[in-house]
Amino acid sequence: MSYKVLLIDDEPSALEGLMLWLDWAALGFEVVGTCGNGREGLERIAELAPDLVITDVQMPVMNGLEMVAAWQKRRGAAPVKFAILSGYSEFEYAQTAIRYGINHYLLKPIFPEEAEEELREIYAELENERNRQLLNLIASQEEETAALKELLLGRNAEGERGILPAVLTGGAEQAWQVWLIACTPGLQAQAKTLAAASAAGRAALWIREPDGEGIVLVFAAPAQAGGWPELAAEFAELRRGAPEERLAVAAGLPARTPAELAIAYRTAREALQHFFYRPDAGLLDAFGLAAEAFSYRYDHLKLMDTMLGAVNTLETGVFRKAAADAGQGFRENRIAPEVVKKFAVHLFFQIIGLAPETERTALRERYAAPGVRHDLITLESLMRQLEACGEAVIALLTAEQDRRSQGVVNEINGYIAEHYRDSLTIQKLAEKFYLHPVYLGQLLLKKNGIHFHEQLHRLRIAEAEALLRGGKFKLSEVAERVGYANYSQFVKQFEKKNGMGPSEYRNAKT
Repeated sequence: MSYKVLLIDDEPSALEGLMLWLDWAALGFEVVGTCGNGREGLERIAELAPDLVITDVQMPVMNGLEMVAAWQKRRGAAPVKFAILSGYSEFEYAQTAIRYGINHYLLKPIFPEEAEEELREIYAELENERNRQLLNLIASQEEETAALKELLLGRNAEGERGILPAVLTGGAEQAWQVWLIACTPGLQAQAKTLAAASAAGRAALWIREPDGEGIVLVFAAPAQAGGWPELAAEFAELRRGAPEERLAVAAGLPARTPAELAIAYRTAREALQHFFYRPDAGLLDAFGLAAEAFSYRYDHLKLMDTMLGAVNTLETGVFRKAAADAGQGFRENRIAPEVVKKFAVHLFFQIIGLAPETERTALRERYAAPGVRHDLITLESLMRQLEACGEAVIALLTAEQDRRSQGVVNEINGYIAEHYRDSLTIQKLAEKFYLHPVYLGQLLLKKNGIHFHEQLHRLRIAEAEALLRGGKFKLSEVAERVGYANYSQFVKQFEKKNGMGPSEYRNAKT
């Protein structure tokens, strides 16, 4: 199945890059049009009926978010999935974007591999939506479930009790609560069973989440009630029984009219985001979390430079500290989880791009998987993955550098053997072979087992011994011929090696 895509950006070069850098057909998409501002975008959406619209945020005439809002307000407008193009400086738009149902971002500058990963996720969501639509056509859902989904998504909610599922109707003091249960695959069957059992015989309904993989539980309760404490305890017990799995329960704001069920569902989804920082919090209640707003401002570029710099210089300790500082900064500043996840994915691709080319595919599969963006990933697990990725790449780069250095050291040793008579220093060698002096000294020590200066003295004294045995040159001439400008230094090194001075050595050997 191929899905139609409309690209919107006021920068022609950005549009051209998106067209050229990505293999749209291989990803399951067909680009059906482009345009340069939000107003024109509305016309093209109506004309082309795309399945996906990828739009820049800041554009003339009408920006991307204004366009999305205008389209969603149109009566009878066809459902369209939106993704936004944004730079790090525009992350403050993310909070607004979420309210319009936009969960996907493509960061500028575009990295093809990162963009392809995002598009694969979007394709999977479109396929899931299409499959759900087909299933709805084949096996018509119960009227109550369909009505509830419409209410949760904010459709057909005129506030008339007649559109409510019968099981949820109540008296004048009636209110409704929406709980969202999200869990990893190992707990899904048990969570569904518990939700169904809880709804049975009560003024409640449970359904699969309309736009996700979770479970939505809607129940009627007195306006002052705080929900079902015993049910929250049952879900907590389910989670404790499977510590290797993850489960979160989020409660939206109470709905006092049917029209407010959409707000209750949206606020439950927003409350679920707090699992990122508080995986052990139990029930994530939107009412109690209202004062704990997320921030969308953070110095991502500085942080990225620090972490990439540590990988480039092969400094594992520096990278670990940078990762730890980053995690602490995210938590202390309460950076929005979607911002942190997007940053992490971007950094994963950047770090993996530094690795040897033959290792990149395996690294991407291991560290840059879609699970990074999952609702139930935590800050700690994300930073552990990031740290492990950085350390793995540093280890690969170090091993590759060691392999390459073996050939370089042999070449350097050959050069020393030919030029030890010259005024040779580690600095001159480093300049000759384009290496840092400290690193060069470490390489020579590792390969030869002795320091550079000791190696130089051994070569010079060995030749001096041969010349002295020949008896043709004065002692000062011998010193000069083997590379010692200072005669006393020559005598010192000769005595150190032979236990006698050069004159005594000559007399003993001739």
